[in-house]
Amino acid sequence: MVRVKPFASLRPPRALAPEVSAPPYDVLDSAEAKALAGEKSLLHITKPEIDFDPLAGEHEDRTYAKAVENFKKWQQEGWLLRDDSENYYVYAQTMGERTQYGIVLCAHTDDYASGLIKKHELTRKDKEDDRMVHVRIQSANIEPVFFAFKDNAELGAIVAAVAADEPEYSFVDENGFGHAFWVISDRPTVSRITELFTGSVDAFYVADGHHRTAAAARVGAERRSQNPAHTGDEEYNFFMAVCFPESQLKILDYNRVVKDLNGLSEEAFLKALSQDFEVQEISADEAVAPQRLHQFSMYLDGKWYRMDAKAGRYDDSDPIGVLDVTVLSNLVEDKILGIKDLRTDNRIAFVGGIRGLGELKRRVDSGEMKVAFALYPVSMSQLIDIADTGNIMPPKTTWFEPKLRSGLAIHTF
Repeated sequence: MVRVKPFASLRPPRALAPEVSAPPYDVLDSAEAKALAGEKSLLHITKPEIDFDPLAGEHEDRTYAKAVENFKKWQQEGWLLRDDSENYYVYAQTMGERTQYGIVLCAHTDDYASGLIKKHELTRKDKEDDRMVHVRIQSANIEPVFFAFKDNAELGAIVAAVAADEPEYSFVDENGFGHAFWVISDRPTVSRITELFTGSVDAFYVADGHHRTAAAARVGAERRSQNPAHTGDEEYNFFMAVCFPESQLKILDYNRVVKDLNGLSEEAFLKALSQDFEVQEISADEAVAPQRLHQFSMYLDGKWYRMDAKAGRYDDSDPIGVLDVTVLSNLVEDKILGIKDLRTDNRIAFVGGIRGLGELKRRVDSGEMKVAFALYPVSMSQLIDIADTGNIMPPKTTWFEPKLRSGLAIHTF
């Protein structure tokens, strides 16, 4: 079972929560962050290159030094205050008609090392190294990671009871998403939450934040090696996560756009597709999203097409083979378009489903790209199956929305 603990968070006063909180560091580029950040925004801590004119490099020594300086300033100014007890927290996000409720807690780095915190993506060393520096220099997890866990009825009942009260924070962000936050300081409830996780929850699944999770584990191991009296209970062994029951989460589609047809004409490309797909023109104007697994929508030369993979072209008994990103990669991107490595080939780009199919059409109509593919979203059960079997998803497979807001809670050690 997983190991968790409450923590005494650094967090903004109620009136400042909308102003201090910010999108995650990797959602905005530096210029976008500079344009969005107000005086008290956490972006000055998570993307401190925005404090330089012109923008500094993200990995420069002066940038990291500015992050430390700003983190201290935010505490000195009272924009971040320390809770006086170790608490759990409930964090709710609303997008449209759907609300998901997560428990904010500290997970243990040993669970990442042992595999109880399960991943479904590979990390990039450069991004992992950068996040490790931020954790190390601040002695803090400034931004949470996003975990899923299998539903637990009693934990769900506790969260529902907490959320029935007035929240500590409640606001709508610049994207129209709602955020609400409650503090769980009642000691019997805190103890019971710990008992339920450590006695009933057998694993956490990294939904979003693989690099932050890996960075936290690396800093924990580093501090452990520096402490001859290490016990495993020190605060550096723990890192902050928001944990949601799997039934409340929805994965959005993660779509593809490609710059060229690998030397083929449109007619030749459609003919090549017909070897492995039933291809049908469906619309000249209105996009139609895929309705089921192994069905794709394609936009090419001003027209939308439906592509249904033919029987025998996929393996539904294989956790990876069943994924439509695998089907498209094998039968189209590699076989026809000559794209061998999704991580490094600059002919392909990826568009999160939150931007809609209209973004695919726009990028093709503009001439920036030649063809676009919309995929049926991966399910949470597929993600859990892949993580449980020790498999790794292909790049750019899952898109979770809303993103966790940074700055509502910070864990220090």
